[in-house]
Amino acid sequence: MFTGIIAAVGRIASLQPQGGDIRLLIDTVKLDISDVKLGDSIAVNGVCLTVVTIEGQTLAFDVSKETLQRTSLASVSAGSSVNLEKALAVGERLGGHFVSGHVDGLGKVTRLQPSARSWQFHIEMPAPLRRYVAEKGSICVDGVSLTVNAVTDTGFEINIIPHTMQETIIRDYSIGQSVNLEVDLIARYLERLLPGNAAGLSYETLVKHGFAS
Repeated sequence: MFTGIIAAVGRIASLQPQGGDIRLLIDTVKLDISDVKLGDSIAVNGVCLTVVTIEGQTLAFDVSKETLQRTSLASVSAGSSVNLEKALAVGERLGGHFVSGHVDGLGKVTRLQPSARSWQFHIEMPAPLRRYVAEKGSICVDGVSLTVNAVTDTGFEINIIPHTMQETIIRDYSIGQSVNLEVDLIARYLERLLPGNAAGLSYETLVKHGFAS
């Protein structure tokens, strides 16, 4: 489990083909890995990966064919920057929101523009995922916990403050960029638990079951 608060930006050191999968070596740069052990989970651009070797500040991960097919890790190369977050420890502050590190789909940056000292981004997302996004709700983009400013017909808008731009790979985004998306866990489980699943998920249903007034 993660929080979507990026601890450091790392760098892809190499990608080694492994019979259809790849072994991903990441220079963690400023990330404190003194407490990281083999088998620990690290979120890489929002993808939960397992540490398989540790050499100095470099961590290695085996990335499966399934993960390559479903996430933007298929498009990274040596030298690419990646967002890094260690798994949440019991008792730590939850600064973002609950993030599982299981990517729901790929989004695409379709618009970016300055807004005072911040930047506004529009991200297009797959139609089946749009029902899980709500204005002022949470969404995880490449491992970053963000607040949704507005919901659109094709996706959502977010506002990125200077600190987030500086401390994450969002600073490198451009039009057409593919990004990993994970929707809010609460939205997914709420839909699953309500009668009729998606068909029963309406404002009236939320009121009936005590989730709205």
